[in-house]
Amino acid sequence: MVQGRARRWLAASGRMLLDAAFPPQCLKCGTIIADAGALCDQCWPRLRFIEAPYCARCGVPFGYSAGEGALCGACSARPGRIALTRSVLHYDEESRDLVLAYKHGDRLDLAPSFARWMARQGREALAGSPLLVPVPLHWWRLFRRRHNQAASLAHALAREAGLCVIPDLLERVRATASQGDMRSARARRRNVAGAFRLNARAAARVRGAPIVLIDDVLTTGATLEACARVLLHTGSKEIRALTLARVVRGQDVT
Repeated sequence: MVQGRARRWLAASGRMLLDAAFPPQCLKCGTIIADAGALCDQCWPRLRFIEAPYCARCGVPFGYSAGEGALCGACSARPGRIALTRSVLHYDEESRDLVLAYKHGDRLDLAPSFARWMARQGREALAGSPLLVPVPLHWWRLFRRRHNQAASLAHALAREAGLCVIPDLLERVRATASQGDMRSARARRRNVAGAFRLNARAAARVRGAPIVLIDDVLTTGATLEACARVLLHTGSKEIRALTLARVVRGQDVT
């Protein structure tokens, strides 16, 4: 017991020394704040978190409540292969620099905070102890970027929520143009058609469990649908998706 108290005291003292030498900073603007891994009082209100009401299936936000279980027009017309999709943030002017700093600026320190947000906002998607599967990068893009942002999110989320990750369940077998460069949903679907395949050795670990696809930004959902088409061959009883941010039509996302 004494040793335990001593270890806790040493750990607390170490944190105090680190905070004194390297005070916690706002994740977005760098302002010194009280707690590490957080946003300052100015930046937090500017982020638009996606809250209900939204489509019960794809999670796109509604401008008004349409009742419990309501579906958007797209999901009513063509449900797709993903049973449920949830996202944390609107991808807009305020969130873009934070997301791009993580995605392209080597800000891997953001992953634990993003994972906390995803665990909170994605409770529906994470119900029932699903397996987390990140959207893979092609090896050439991984070489240039040095990390797969979706995989980093998946591992951080697994630690936060106590879940398992299968990082190699999907393989990207064809290098594709950036989805952000595609101006139409049809072009995005064609861009990722046939780009993914199942890793048969990793698939043996699924055993019919629900799967949650993890990615950073959802634009039209074409990439997630292409992945889900392949994942259905694992025998999973349900494919879901959880992303850090999503583009909502009508927003300026240039």
